[in-house]
Amino acid sequence: MLQFDKLSLNIPDTQKPRIVVIGGGFGGMNMVKSLRNAGMQIVLFDKQNYNGFWPLLYQVATAGLEPDAIAEPFRKMFDDVEDFHYRMVRVSKIDPATKTVTTLIGDLKYDYLVIATGSKSNYFGNKQIEQYSFPLKTIPEALNVRSQFLQCFEQASVTTDPAERESLLTFVIAGAGPTGVEMAGSLAEMRKHVLPADYPGLDFSQMKIYVVEGLGKVLPPMSEEAGNDAKRYLDDLGVIVKLNTLVDNYDGQTVTLKGGEQIRSQTLVWAAGVTGAMIEGIPSEVVERGRILVDPISRIQGLTDVFAIGDIALMKLEKWPKGHPGVAQPAIQQAEHLAKNLQRMRKGEQPTPFDYFDKGSLAIVGRSRAVADLPGNIHLGGFIAWMSWLFVHIFYLVGFRSKLIVFSNWMYRLFTYQRGTRIIIRPFVRKDDKVGQEMLERNEAV
Repeated sequence: MLQFDKLSLNIPDTQKPRIVVIGGGFGGMNMVKSLRNAGMQIVLFDKQNYNGFWPLLYQVATAGLEPDAIAEPFRKMFDDVEDFHYRMVRVSKIDPATKTVTTLIGDLKYDYLVIATGSKSNYFGNKQIEQYSFPLKTIPEALNVRSQFLQCFEQASVTTDPAERESLLTFVIAGAGPTGVEMAGSLAEMRKHVLPADYPGLDFSQMKIYVVEGLGKVLPPMSEEAGNDAKRYLDDLGVIVKLNTLVDNYDGQTVTLKGGEQIRSQTLVWAAGVTGAMIEGIPSEVVERGRILVDPISRIQGLTDVFAIGDIALMKLEKWPKGHPGVAQPAIQQAEHLAKNLQRMRKGEQPTPFDYFDKGSLAIVGRSRAVADLPGNIHLGGFIAWMSWLFVHIFYLVGFRSKLIVFSNWMYRLFTYQRGTRIIIRPFVRKDDKVGQEMLERNEAV
C-alpha cells in the first residue's frame, strides 16, 4: 500500500522555463505537442494516464468500440519530447501568488501554468439525479453505461414480470446535444439489427428509447436545418423525442419530467449539461457560469503567467460574446495559439489575440444519417454528412493504431451490422441495489 509521506513528484530541477499543464484533453495534449521544440521543461498532470477521444465515448458505451481504441497513453504520445514529465496525480489547488501547484504528493513551482481541465457533468444541484443517473464524460463512465445496457438485456431475458421487463427495456437520455443524439441513434440501430439475434426470446418492439431536451430543438448548438434533419432521423429510427421538456428527478426506477409525467426506466443517461472542472485557487470573481474568464491571449483575467484553454475557459469576444463552443476545435486552436504566444513572450515580443476559425459541426444519428454545419452557412445531411463525420473522426484520432482499429471496426459494422464487444467486463451494480448485489455475489460464488 502506498504511503503518501514516501511519495514525491520527482520532477528534476531545471534552468529552463517550466510550464505546468493541468489536464491532458484536447487542449492539454495539443499544448504539449506545440511546445515539444520550445526549449522548456514541460510537466503534465492528469488523473488518468491517457488522452481519450471523447467524441467516440458513446460508441464504447454502446459496444461499438473497445476503450483502448479511443485512448492513447501520454508516455507513448510524448516519448520523443525532450524534458517532458508526466505525473498521474490530482492537482488539489494552485497559488498564483507563489506560482505553486499543489498535489496530494507534493508541490511544484512553475513559470507558466496552463489550466486545461475541461468539463464535467452538471446536475444543476439535483443530488438524486447525480446519484442514480449515468454520466458519459470518461471511459470508466462509458464502461458503466455499457455494462448497464447489457445487464438490462440479460435481466429482461429472464424476468417473468412484464412491468419489470418494460422498465429494463426502457432507456431515457437527458439532453439532445450531439452526445444524446448519437447515443440514441446507436441504441436504435442495435435494437433493429443486433439485439433480436442475441436475444431471440425478447420482443424488441417493446424496447423504448427516449430523448428528453429542455429546449425546443434537437442539437441546440447547431443550425435549425441540422436540428430538423436530426429530429427526422430519430423519428425514422423509432426514438421518442420530447422537446421543451426537462427531467425533474430520478430515483433509479422512475424518471419524473417537469409537468409530472413519469417514465419507468432503470437507465437514465445524463447528457444534459456540463460545467467547468474547477481547481481551488482560482479567484471567484473570474468564474462565470462554471468557466474561467480569460483575455484574448487565454490569460486568466487578473493573474500573471496563468492561462486557461478549452472547455474550462470563457473568452468573450465580439464574435463570441458567450464564449466559444465546448467542442474540440476551440481547445486545439487555443493550445496551438497559446504555445506560439508563450514563445513570443519569452523573446520579449507582444502576444497576438486569439482568432477562432470555426471549421463547422458534425453529428451522426446512424448509418447514412448525419448532419453537418460547415463554414459559409453550408448545411449537409444524410450520406454525404455521414461520410464527412467518418473521415473527420478518423483524422483526429491520436495514433495510427487507434485509426486502424476504429476504421476496421466501422468497416466490419458497415457490412455486417455487428458489434463485436458485447461483453460485460465488470458488472455495474448501484451501491443501494441490494437485489443486484446479492445476485452478483451468488454468481461470483458459483
